[in-house]
Amino acid sequence: MSDLLLLCSCKRIFKTAPKQHLEPFLFECIGFTIKCIMSTTDKTKFPRVVIVGGGFGGLQVAGKLDGKPVDVLMLDKHNYHTFQPLLYQVATGSLEAESIAFSLRKNFSGQKNFRFNIAEVSKINPEKNTIETSIGEIDYDYLVIATGSTTNFFGNKDIEEFAMPMKSIPEALNLRYSILQNLEEATLKATKAEKEPLLTFVLVGAGPTGVELAGALAEIRNHILCKDYPELKKEDMKVYLVDFLPKVLGPFSDEASRKAYDFLTDMGVDVLLNVKVESYDGKVIKFEGGKTIKSKNVIWSAGVMGEMPGGLSKDIIVRGNRIKVDDNCRVEGTGNIYAIGDVAAMITNDTPKGHPGVAQVAIQMGKYVAENIMQTINGEPTKPFKYFDKGSLATIGRNKAVADLGKVKFQGFFAWLVWMFVHLISLLGFRNKVIVFINWIGSYISFNGGSRLIIRKFNREALASKDPQVSKTA
Repeated sequence: MSDLLLLCSCKRIFKTAPKQHLEPFLFECIGFTIKCIMSTTDKTKFPRVVIVGGGFGGLQVAGKLDGKPVDVLMLDKHNYHTFQPLLYQVATGSLEAESIAFSLRKNFSGQKNFRFNIAEVSKINPEKNTIETSIGEIDYDYLVIATGSTTNFFGNKDIEEFAMPMKSIPEALNLRYSILQNLEEATLKATKAEKEPLLTFVLVGAGPTGVELAGALAEIRNHILCKDYPELKKEDMKVYLVDFLPKVLGPFSDEASRKAYDFLTDMGVDVLLNVKVESYDGKVIKFEGGKTIKSKNVIWSAGVMGEMPGGLSKDIIVRGNRIKVDDNCRVEGTGNIYAIGDVAAMITNDTPKGHPGVAQVAIQMGKYVAENIMQTINGEPTKPFKYFDKGSLATIGRNKAVADLGKVKFQGFFAWLVWMFVHLISLLGFRNKVIVFINWIGSYISFNGGSRLIIRKFNREALASKDPQVSKTA
């Protein structure tokens, strides 16, 4: 009310005061006008749904609430959505980072009840219905935690310090520059022994990420290395894929796993199974049993863990740093906080370890939670969440992929076409779809796609010493 009175006073002053005296009043009145507008927009008559995270799940929640009588606020530390299944192609230089990222603001530009802010959420206050963020405290009526996951090093500090993760675009770019810099350095070495650690790549974790990245590196060695670096020999570059499990692609069918293994070995990848990593000091990776490999290129994809703000009871945090939720995706012990995707653990008889950490889980949970919120607001009954497994796909390289689509299982060229189609239509933005498709066509025809430019130098020593100017996730 006081602000409104001040604005009315300003109006009278404008009419009566001499023009030369108006300027100081003008700036003061503009400031109070902006303050009044912001106050009005913040206090909507509709319930506020705050979504933390702009990943696959967060996108679905926000999109499904379009046109509904709610105020949607999305928070993320980046202003873009990352299409994580293609991160490995950014890391190996096949695609540019912009091709797999899309502006969150642009994606929801036509949604009138949607707002977005760049922010990092540090704490949830369930008793106050607020969250503490880098842009201040924000209140909510319904909160959706869709923060995804980060790399799990299982408490091994040495591996965390020296190995390279790949869960974000900055990490993928760090990996790309590290790979290219090591290849450049190898051209300057005189002996095979000096080149060995620079040209040896060890991928720990034989899930889809490890398998796809191993295949991409093998294709660089088989088709690109000698073209770009005539000083180097194909035989000097080694690619190892390591896992403590007895098979690659553990969640896939045995048929798909065997075929993926055959594809990898045919491409020259050394697959080491039933092997557990003991330590890595940046130069030598050691395994239980005494085996060692000299390498400056250890890439860690052996596991993930939920990434979440503080403030929730430790009693509901389960294995993998995930939040225990009920069959409505609600965080246990709360009535208006939801968790979806990689950060959520819905423990049931059918899913004793929770759902798998794949995009489809996040997408389906996101759609479900949006419907659940509206049913709750309208006082309607809700149904428990049911996950429908649409199948799994993984590519190993050119014309090589495996597909488990329910009872239908196939491998090879047709599986590779299906993998490309599914990933292409899933990308956000028509421009991104076109650019990725053209890149794939060019790579297929030339056997030498991608630019592989070193735009900025990656400094491993500065990273290891926790230099604030260099970060794995910055």
